[in-house]
Amino acid sequence: MKIAVYNIKGKETTKKIDLSKDIFGIEPNDHAIYLDVKQHLANKRLGTHSAKERGDITGSRRKIRKQKGSGAARVGDIKNPIFRGGGRVFGPRPRKYDFKVNKKVKRLARKSALTYKLNEKNIIILEDFSFDTPSTNLYSSTLANFDLLNNKTVLVLDKPNKNIFLSSRNLSKAKVVLASELNTYDIMNANKMLFIESSIKDVEANF
Repeated sequence: MKIAVYNIKGKETTKKIDLSKDIFGIEPNDHAIYLDVKQHLANKRLGTHSAKERGDITGSRRKIRKQKGSGAARVGDIKNPIFRGGGRVFGPRPRKYDFKVNKKVKRLARKSALTYKLNEKNIIILEDFSFDTPSTNLYSSTLANFDLLNNKTVLVLDKPNKNIFLSSRNLSKAKVVLASELNTYDIMNANKMLFIESSIKDVEANF
């Protein structure tokens, strides 16, 4: 399937690029997308939460008062969870949230996400470009030419470009990634996907 190529001024060029149906035109698998996004978000969790239970509290094990005769409820030591400063019952402990997703499922998820974006006409192909110096203003102008300044965007590059990366860094809704680093979460989270022309081959090779 062919799609028009635009320049950074927002104008359509005479060039068209052929997108592989094996990447951008498959039957989407929603469950694969769910698993890949879930794993991505789970891997970002630190899992360092911790609370002290009664065995971790510093304090005497002496029984506070006698078992019977006080007229109050029976209690044990000062580390009892019902007391202020006592140990917490079944408190959180450090743990890992990551889990495994097979490579083929992850690859299917990325293809499905790209297919959804293309079907919704949320993919834009740009001519290869670069900036002489980092410039947030230039990058903002590029997005404004496509009326995307207030939308979440992901620009996919074929190779590292420091000037483009630094130009986008101060824009909260703009992200720049390499084709080899593109993941399902970034694709689904973006309102528009921007690919430079030379990155398409890398995407098709990686997926």
